[in-house]
Formats: sequence, structure tokens, C-alpha cells
Amino acid sequence: MLTKTMTLIKQTSRILIVDDTPANVFLLEQLLKLSGYTNIVTLTDSREVLSTYQTFQPDLLLLDLKMPYLDGFDILKQLNALENEDYLSVIVITAQSDKENRLKSLELGARDFIGKPFDHTEVIMRVTNLLEIRLLHNATKENNRLLEERVTERTREIENIQLELVNKLLIAAEFRDDNTGNHILRIGQYAAVLGQLWGLDQSDCLLLSQAAMMHDIGKIGVPDGILLKPGPLTVEEMAIMKTHTQKGADILTGSAATVLQLGEVIALSHHEKWDGSGYPAGLAADAIPLEGRITAICDVFDALLSERPYKPAWTMNSTLDLMAREAGHHFDPELLQLFLDNVDRFIKIYNECTN
Repeated sequence: MLTKTMTLIKQTSRILIVDDTPANVFLLEQLLKLSGYTNIVTLTDSREVLSTYQTFQPDLLLLDLKMPYLDGFDILKQLNALENEDYLSVIVITAQSDKENRLKSLELGARDFIGKPFDHTEVIMRVTNLLEIRLLHNATKENNRLLEERVTERTREIENIQLELVNKLLIAAEFRDDNTGNHILRIGQYAAVLGQLWGLDQSDCLLLSQAAMMHDIGKIGVPDGILLKPGPLTVEEMAIMKTHTQKGADILTGSAATVLQLGEVIALSHHEKWDGSGYPAGLAADAIPLEGRITAICDVFDALLSERPYKPAWTMNSTLDLMAREAGHHFDPELLQLFLDNVDRFIKIYNECTN
């Protein structure tokens, strides 16, 4: 096993030698080649190290300290500035054996030292040892990456299951007052478009689309006699109806899934109004979460256009006229203007997703 590891190290390792003395460079290169290392680049001009390091990406750097132009300390500072997450394998080559230089080298990231004049056996042992450490580091890093991928994949599976269960609940709740269930699908699409118009990125719009569909999940806890009543609700009945915001938040609370967390926010806030007259908390203006303000516009637009047990469907003109009058009262005026300026996109969604 050890022999295979050594063979792998020698076959794959990239080594960069930097020393302003050509004889030293030649000697080190020959020592390494005689030991089986073949992928070697050498430099005598320290000004070329940074560009060569970035293109060659060595597994090990043999670095002289005392050089013109840029000394070894300057080189180490340049390498540290690259913000490379990889293991920086540097062996300092120096005739300067004083403690100050060694400590400074270690502070800047050097891992080991080779003194001048070279001891052939020592050079090979130190090079091999540091390359073995780098190999183990890379193996650990790769194992951690694979583990993170598995955890991420498993988390995504759990979130998908949670989302599927919630969607089933949504459909069950929606069928009680919308026998097609298309209302929640349209709300999701409207919300994504309005979020995009507001400037949210694609991933946030997708998240908003999924979460906005959960806005009325709390209606599953409202009695049929109230939810399906063919006429105006009494004050007491309206108070019960308003509890669907808190009920929805309670259903969705406590999840580790981001989409359900956002669904909780929207369920709780989509009946808040810009002027503070909404419920359940009487929030106003920017105190209302953006996602709740977006969903409020989408929900009212679709609800007015839809037939319900307690009302006929409104016309498109009547719907848009009322919404325009509610700017700054029910709705965030800036969001509403975006909606109205692009209303054709929302009408298209309504027409395409209505049986």
C-alpha cells in the first residue's frame, strides 16, 4: 500500500523550484528526478513565481529566501494574497538558519526547511513527507465535499417531501372553495412575475412562487359553514375567518426548509395592509414583509376575478379599477404600480390557468 502511495505521489505531484542560483536549481531538480519525480518546473527569477504558480498550480514549492527583486518572504505574501483554500505546501531553502527567519517563514505559511548545503537524503525525505501530507489533506477535503453533497442531497429530498405534503394540504384546502384548485397555481405564478419585476433573482422568484401558494393553507381550519357561506359574514364569523392567517403560520412553523419558512411568513402577512388596517398584526408599510405585500396584490387580483360562494366573479375592468384606488391603502403603491404597468402578463396567466 505504501509503495502504491509513493508511486502515485511521484507520478502526479507537480513541483516548482525557485532559487536565483542556477547551480542550486539544477542540483535539486536532478535529485528529484533521480528519485522518480518528473513533473518539475524551475525558476531563477522571483518575479515570475506568481504567474507560474497560478498556471502550473504546484503541489509543492521549494523556495529560496535570499533572492534579488522579490525575496522568499515577498513570494509567500503574494501566495497568501491569492485566497486559495488549498493546502499551501512550501519548503523554504535557506542557508540562514537563525530563529527569526524561520519563525517569519512559518508565520507566512512555510511548512518545512531545507538547509544549504543540501543533504540529498534529507531533501527527498522532506519533499516526500510534505507531499504525503498534501495528499492526505486533499483526500480529506474530497471526502468532506462528498459528505456535504450527500447531506445536501438528503436535505433536498426531505424538503421535497415536506413541500409535497404541504401541496397536498393546499389542494385539499383549496378544493373547499375553488373546485379547480387553480387559484393557488395562479398565485404562485403571479408572485414569481411580480418578484421578478421588483428585482428578485431567479432562485428567489422560484422560492416565492412556491411559498406564495401556501398563503391560504390556514383555511383548512375554518369551518365550512363560514368558508362556504353564500353571503356576507357576521362580525363573529369574520373574526373566525381571519384566524386562517395564524392557523396557516402555525401549520408551517418550525420547519428547517426555507420554502416552508417563507410560506409561514406569507400565510401570516398576506392580509396586512399598507395603511395598517389589515390583520392579524395591523402592520403598515415596510413593516409588512415584501413577500406578504406581493402576495396580497396577487391574491386580491385573482380572488376578485374568481367566482366564490359568497360573490360572483368581477370583470377585469372593475377589478383593476378597485386595485388602483387601493394604492397606498391596501397595497404597497410602488409594487402595485409595477403590477398595473405590466398587467397584461398577469391577465395572460389568469387566462391560461383558468378552466
